[in-house]
Amino acid sequence: MKPSRAYTIFIHVAAVLMGVVILGPFLWLFISSISPAKELISVPFHWFPSHPTISRFKDIFLQSANGENVSANFRVSMVNSFIVATGTTFISILVGSLGAYAFARLKFRFRRTMLFGFLSVYMLPPIVLVIPLYLIIANMGLLDTKLGLIITYCSLITPFTLWTMSNYFRTLPADLEEAARVDGCSRLGAFFRIVIPLSKPGLFASALFAFLLAWDEFLFALIFTSTTNSKTIPVAIAEFAGKYSSDYGLVCAGGVLAALPPVILALIFQKNIVGGLTAGSVKG
Repeated sequence: MKPSRAYTIFIHVAAVLMGVVILGPFLWLFISSISPAKELISVPFHWFPSHPTISRFKDIFLQSANGENVSANFRVSMVNSFIVATGTTFISILVGSLGAYAFARLKFRFRRTMLFGFLSVYMLPPIVLVIPLYLIIANMGLLDTKLGLIITYCSLITPFTLWTMSNYFRTLPADLEEAARVDGCSRLGAFFRIVIPLSKPGLFASALFAFLLAWDEFLFALIFTSTTNSKTIPVAIAEFAGKYSSDYGLVCAGGVLAALPPVILALIFQKNIVGGLTAGSVKG
């Protein structure tokens, strides 16, 4: 049945309003990042700067990093965040996929109870885990290191990938794996040759969410790091606010740069992400 004209108009108007609500804050973030400091607090209010400037972005990318220059140190924090988020994503997807396949295909006692147990770790408030994780990382001598953050994030994000990928693996027909095993392939060989190629949409979706969780995490990065060599983007942005004054334009410039990698990844892999989310929700 063809939808009525009124319904079509309503859907398009609703889509436009939703787009404005979602994209409006990001547009204002960018406008604030190129506005001079005086215009950000001027009266009457300026919706667009009369003299746009990209000096804040130049400071971030061109100035030399040192302990005093928070703008230049932000560039180092971007590299740290990328290393930590990429390492966390790779490890959590690898470990989570192997564990998820075991939960999806193998039959053993307390299988569902164990799966819910792993998920409960992800559901715990981060503040509850701060002290035990801090003691563990400190005893390992990994405080104020990127490796310490990767280990911490993996302990929290791997249960998430385990849960999402186990649901996705259940949607795949087991006959293909059985046929591969009849032809002489081992279970692990069938997993890498048959299951993984068929699971690319689910893997991309889980990997993107894992990357976002590690990229945006603030509490553990704030407590477990203390120098520029290991601080991540959320901590660096927080340092833009001084004790007596705050450069809101610089905060907005950092927000723009921090939002770019997730947006770019989402645009590149959007088809795989949508396919993974919809396929993984068919069977739970």
